[in-house]
Amino acid sequence: MKVKVNKNAAKELKKMLAQEEAQGKLFRIYVSSVHGDHAHYDLMLDTPTEKDEVVHTDKDLDFILEKGEEYLDNVWIQYFQLPKEEWVITNPSKGVHHHH
Repeated sequence: MKVKVNKNAAKELKKMLAQEEAQGKLFRIYVSSVHGDHAHYDLMLDTPTEKDEVVHTDKDLDFILEKGEEYLDNVWIQYFQLPKEEWVITNPSKGVHHHH
């Protein structure tokens, strides 16, 4: 399974991981709902279980994904500051978009 993260998102996520309440935890990417052929995604701090896979990225961040969840493979996390500050989590291989 793969996760892509843009530079802005990596910078913001690393700031969050540096906070005391995040110590010992990783970000979990999960499907919050599925509507027909598309899904909505979200992030939360969590610890992996036996049902999970920890995925390493080229931005020196690790993410928890549920094993076998097809909508999570190739998910892309982006953070934009313009035209407005927003998180965008998509899965280009599924044609899926969600603004967080």
